[in-house]
Amino acid sequence: MVMSRDQNAGRIHSVRTDNSTFDRVEEFKYLGTTLTNQNSIAEEIKSRLKSGNACYHLVQNLLSSRLLSKNLKIKIYRNINLPVVLYGCESWSLILREERKLRLFENRMLRRIFVTRRDVVTGEWRRLHNEKLNDLYSSSNIVRVIKSRILIWVGHVARMDEERGCTGSWWGNRREVDQWGDLGVDGRIILG
Repeated sequence: MVMSRDQNAGRIHSVRTDNSTFDRVEEFKYLGTTLTNQNSIAEEIKSRLKSGNACYHLVQNLLSSRLLSKNLKIKIYRNINLPVVLYGCESWSLILREERKLRLFENRMLRRIFVTRRDVVTGEWRRLHNEKLNDLYSSSNIVRVIKSRILIWVGHVARMDEERGCTGSWWGNRREVDQWGDLGVDGRIILG
């Protein structure tokens, strides 16, 4: 497989080494992560959310059971569903659209855990609003978890020796073209 940001690269011919031929592709999976020639994480997040929904359907009976406490259901969500969705999130650069999709996924899962009930007086179904869900969940939302994991990963990269291959860091606005700069005098990485 050959990937390049240049749309014309590899169109004319494939790369050939020894007796192997590598065709040009737009995207492929590597270690469970979808890589695209545009460096877009939208497809990766879409794939992760799809896997998270599939994972939910495997444990749906547990999460909708009245025999289990809500704390146990939250533990099931955190230990089974979230790792599937958050795999490889340390390399994501989120934009608002992806943040909304992730929050929507999390709120949908929490609504399934904290089942809506009928109001005793009026007999109408009460809808759980996002603020109420956040109060009931009492943990960091999925976007904060991702951002904290990114910062932890950046800390590891900043502390790497030059022998390990990391000699620079990304800085600037995420909407701009990638810019690589040297680590600062004090070794800090500037995030945009």
